[in-house]
Amino acid sequence: SNAPSGGTVLVQGRDIHRVRTDERDRLAIHYHQSYQVRHFRSLYPNALMERAGSDYPVVHLFDEPQFNTQDGYIGFMLDFFRRLRGEGRLVFLCVHPNERFHLEILEEICERFIFVQKGTVTPIADYPSLIAHDACRAYLGDLLTERAA
Repeated sequence: SNAPSGGTVLVQGRDIHRVRTDERDRLAIHYHQSYQVRHFRSLYPNALMERAGSDYPVVHLFDEPQFNTQDGYIGFMLDFFRRLRGEGRLVFLCVHPNERFHLEILEEICERFIFVQKGTVTPIADYPSLIAHDACRAYLGDLLTERAA
């Protein structure tokens, strides 16, 4: 049950939940792990909803991408993130770091950070501020110790 409980999601000034379901990915696209299947139900027919007004996604959300250090996929993904940013796209990379190299990826590729814990969203300006944030340090635990080693 991924039904939103409140709030509004705006992309280029448009409420994404008022955009036709068959065009929402022209504003924002959610790349999730291939084994996850998500279904959303709209209470309104597409004919009564707004057009996306875009042919290509403005926001790209990568939800826990599978980074494998053995197959070159990381390099491909980092290049893809950079290309999207170069085209003026907003790239969100959502990770739950459980390997030291995840932190290295965050440090290399991310410009800003959002730390989310227990329903609280904390914007963080840069990587040094992220790993200095007490709640983040507690969450990362031994990964920070390994990183320093």
